[in-house]
Amino acid sequence: MNRKKSRLVIFTMTVMAVLLLVGFFAKDTADNMTLGLDLQGGFEIVYEVSPLVDGGTLPDITAVVASIRKRVDIIGVNEPDILIEGDNRIRIQLAGITNQDEARKLISTTANLTFRDVNDKLLADATILEEGGASLAYENGVVVVSLKIKDKTKFKEITAAVAAMADNTMVTWLDYDSKTDSYKAEKDKANPKFISAASVKAAIAGDAVIQGSFTEAYARQLSNLINSGSLPVKMTELYSNEVSAEFGIDSFKTTAFAGILGILGVALFMIVMYALPGILSALMLVLYVFIVIFIYNSIGGVYTLPGIAALVMGVGMTVDANILTFERIRDELYLGRSVKKSFVEGHNLSWVTIVDSQSTTFIAAVIMYIFGTGPVKGFSTMLMVTIMVTIIINVFFVKFIMGLLVNSGYLDDKKTWFKVKMKHIPDVTKGEEQRYFGPFAGFDFVKAAKPFIIGSITILFLGFASAGFNLANGKGAMNLGIDFASGTKITVNSNIVLSETQIKSDFEALGLNSFNVQLSGTKMAYITTTEALSRAKLDLIGTTMKTKYGLEINESVVTPLIGNELVKNAILASLIAWILMLVFVSLRFEWDYGIATIVALLHDVFIVLSIFAIFRLDVTTELIAVILAIIGYSVDDTIVIFDRIRETLHNQSKNQYTKDDYKKIVNDALSGVVLRSLWNTITTLIPMVFLLFLGSKAIFTFNFAMFIGLMAGAYSSIFIAAQLWVNIRYYRKPKKEIKHKKRKKEEIDELTIMGIND
Repeated sequence: MNRKKSRLVIFTMTVMAVLLLVGFFAKDTADNMTLGLDLQGGFEIVYEVSPLVDGGTLPDITAVVASIRKRVDIIGVNEPDILIEGDNRIRIQLAGITNQDEARKLISTTANLTFRDVNDKLLADATILEEGGASLAYENGVVVVSLKIKDKTKFKEITAAVAAMADNTMVTWLDYDSKTDSYKAEKDKANPKFISAASVKAAIAGDAVIQGSFTEAYARQLSNLINSGSLPVKMTELYSNEVSAEFGIDSFKTTAFAGILGILGVALFMIVMYALPGILSALMLVLYVFIVIFIYNSIGGVYTLPGIAALVMGVGMTVDANILTFERIRDELYLGRSVKKSFVEGHNLSWVTIVDSQSTTFIAAVIMYIFGTGPVKGFSTMLMVTIMVTIIINVFFVKFIMGLLVNSGYLDDKKTWFKVKMKHIPDVTKGEEQRYFGPFAGFDFVKAAKPFIIGSITILFLGFASAGFNLANGKGAMNLGIDFASGTKITVNSNIVLSETQIKSDFEALGLNSFNVQLSGTKMAYITTTEALSRAKLDLIGTTMKTKYGLEINESVVTPLIGNELVKNAILASLIAWILMLVFVSLRFEWDYGIATIVALLHDVFIVLSIFAIFRLDVTTELIAVILAIIGYSVDDTIVIFDRIRETLHNQSKNQYTKDDYKKIVNDALSGVVLRSLWNTITTLIPMVFLLFLGSKAIFTFNFAMFIGLMAGAYSSIFIAAQLWVNIRYYRKPKKEIKHKKRKKEEIDELTIMGIND
């Protein structure tokens, strides 16, 4: 077998191996996906931990977490997420839990078990028991909690003392509060706060039981609480988010379906636009999705709605790298080079640009991870994984598999398989020059920038005007969601058609006076209020809505303290992102490129914010994730364009340039790269459109913001960043432009010798 045939065989085997690998492990990989609470239901709570006694010392918070983890284990939640934040906060995320109210009570109850006499004097606490010594039991057919006593001598002494009292009652308390609790005040109530009050007729030298009007479920919960140990702290709820199981599962199905359609749409687009390379790109997408999910599973990643959006958005970023390479190969073919030479040059010219452009999005993802919480961290983690996989697949796998086919010689006379037209390819052996420079050759991009700039100024003016008008009328410049403004957001899901009037009437009847209602479709409504509602009020709302509309509500509560911190983190994250992008671009290019990039980034961000101000859309923490992602994406696009401008500039022969010279350089550069920008925008928007219209309504605003940001980033890179660079470069007036050695237009192909390298 000669070398050409062997390469074809290896190519075929590689393709089959990839398909078999994905097909064989796809189900196991999918089954190992850990869904977040927004995809399978559950809740997330942030507690502030403080000493039980005012002015007391806060105990080791890791011991508190250990006690909470014991209680979570009792509930039976798989892979709970319990995090320490700062010095006195604990974030708890429990996905897939069925009884959220019971879990919340079990987690937050201090569970400080004490034995007292009728005068409320402390006799003993839970340390008198054996570890894990409480259990559900039956005594004469009655449900009780059995207690195994560790210090039997002490227990005998205290029971003897109680037996000798005139009122020989020993009272068992859970979370006794010396300021408000008293046996004498509680004993005649139908539902006293103490657990039990038992008469002690003689000293007890053995084990004991707690007996009351217990149900089996209550006795089991009580024994579990006692066994998990008391929490020597007060836990104040700062933030909570609850998602019903039905809503979570439905969100996962709709978003996954939309994502699959988006990926298929991108694959079809690549095949239509690039023929053979497009087919290889579609194969690469299959491998990309498999590897990303496999790696994300391996690092213990939890899938959230924004995380799935990042996975799907990564499809566009991945084929963007393909498009960069494929367009470069086309450029080389239109220079009259052979398929082999075009392949080598195309990859050599594109891979540095790919790494540079992906690096900016990676920087944005890291910033998101540092300053984000919950779903934003999931989005950023997924984004980082997709970027790393994109670079690896494009720099190594695509080059390897396409190289096998190209170097086999099978494509030497099949240039049209790269979607080029033979009539545009010069015959360099006859001295013909390049005669095709793309469909945008000769187009004046600098002149065409004017209507885009006017359009942007109009949107920005309307946005700032709307913000100012609403601010003057006391509504706030932006419609801040509860993430930033603090308050409560309730999602009502229904089996019947909802009306805004009916929902308002329902909530007014429940005692809410200041709230907003927004319908999403016909069977979902969002109710927001600036008040952080109490647990009792939320329970009442949840019970009422479920009784009336058939499904459980979702709820999210943010206190002012958390809201203020989120605002600070959002501003800080954005500033750091802009500074890092400026530094990165200035180092990779020159400072004038960096300034133009930052202005384009500011444009993209403020276009999105202006749209949100005009239409009064909710500004949430997820919007910050979108803004940071847009910053990364926009710089990605701008770097590709600036790389071509720099290349075009370096290939010039002049030492001094007029403004018209710089305009021509920009026009020439853009004519060669604008098609790539257009295709990249389309491939990134295809999955976003499917997510926008077919995905979960819970992330509609997220997807809409991403859609607007991607559109703004696409045209700002071409018509704003490049235009601004022309002006900065001209007024900067560098003494001498750096020139690189021009590449030869002609080439000597590899000499083929029969029997040696044929």
